[in-house]
Amino acid sequence: MNVADSFPLGAATTLAELARDPHPRLALLRAHEPVSWLPELDGWLVTRRDLALSVMRDAETFTVDDPRFSTAQVVGPSMLSLDGDQHTRHREPFTSAFRPRTVHDGFASFIERETDRLITTLQPTGAVELRRAFAGPLAVAVVTEALGLVGTTPVTVLSWYDSIVRSVSAITAGHEVEPAGAAAYARLRAAVEATVAGRGGSSLLVSAAGQLALPEVASNAAVLMFGGIETTEAMITNALLHLLRHPDQLALVRADVDLLDGAIEESLRLEPGAAVVDRYATADIVLGPAAIRRGDLVTVSLTGANRDPAVFADPDRFDVRRENARLQLAFAHGPHYCLAAHLARLETRIALQRLLERLPALRLDPDRPATAHGLVFRKPPTLHVLWNSPA
Repeated sequence: MNVADSFPLGAATTLAELARDPHPRLALLRAHEPVSWLPELDGWLVTRRDLALSVMRDAETFTVDDPRFSTAQVVGPSMLSLDGDQHTRHREPFTSAFRPRTVHDGFASFIERETDRLITTLQPTGAVELRRAFAGPLAVAVVTEALGLVGTTPVTVLSWYDSIVRSVSAITAGHEVEPAGAAAYARLRAAVEATVAGRGGSSLLVSAAGQLALPEVASNAAVLMFGGIETTEAMITNALLHLLRHPDQLALVRADVDLLDGAIEESLRLEPGAAVVDRYATADIVLGPAAIRRGDLVTVSLTGANRDPAVFADPDRFDVRRENARLQLAFAHGPHYCLAAHLARLETRIALQRLLERLPALRLDPDRPATAHGLVFRKPPTLHVLWNSPA
């Protein structure tokens, strides 16, 4: 029997549907085929939270270290695409810089200044597309500062990032590596090499070069930059969209700013910026209803796991007071848990708090609706907002 015959819901699932509006289909799969074979994906999709955790925790059975891993095809081997001792060796030089206390002490003031600078620039206009006028530039500024990358501008870094994201997404959708992605990475690598050669200041890149070869520093810088921009731009944009779409929840946050942390976690749960993570089976194994074969692609749907009703009551509801929202898996889990999660949370909280304080009439532009989109990375392509006083 063809494997697809055993998983009719998976066979009927399209990547276009998962990019456009995945939640109804993921709910169906989670309830009836929690590990399902998707012919369009040419792999398995895991949608139940307990099964997702078992995959991400077991790096020996479900590895990222495979030639098909999308990000590695664009930037080469890095902490993101290695497991075991090699993963530890690549990750360790960057770990201390992203510990909670180090992040707060080292970056809070910089994030506050950069956030206020961007808002001051935007404030007189009364209307803007917030993703690229605010969230993106802030994310670039912070990750560039964190790495100590010199000789670049936010516009340049954003252009590199866009090209790399498109290449990774294209590979996941089954297309060839886009030349623009390779070209963007070559320019990023040159900037990393120039930073290390300059040996300036206390750059994290210079520090890492004392433990890793220069190509390894560059590949890890690429995934940190890629993750830092993608994660935080999505976190800010998606959280703001959720709050502005739910005036009752926004009112709760305005009345008690401490609820902002809950709003961020809840937004991460409902719409994680990275929708999926890929693994490859290293042995034949049974996972839930599926008999997975060695070499099979096993894709974990973080989006699906985050709305598992066995864990989250009324899972499609945006509730800033949800007590267990931090059980969301937007930052993945296990050895590949997001290294810069603390920085992303700090940055998003400061950004949203400042926006809500300084733009009290902030609201969505009713003539330019926004909705999250994307197969691998999900956020609104644009987020048009207004804050001039309503007539």
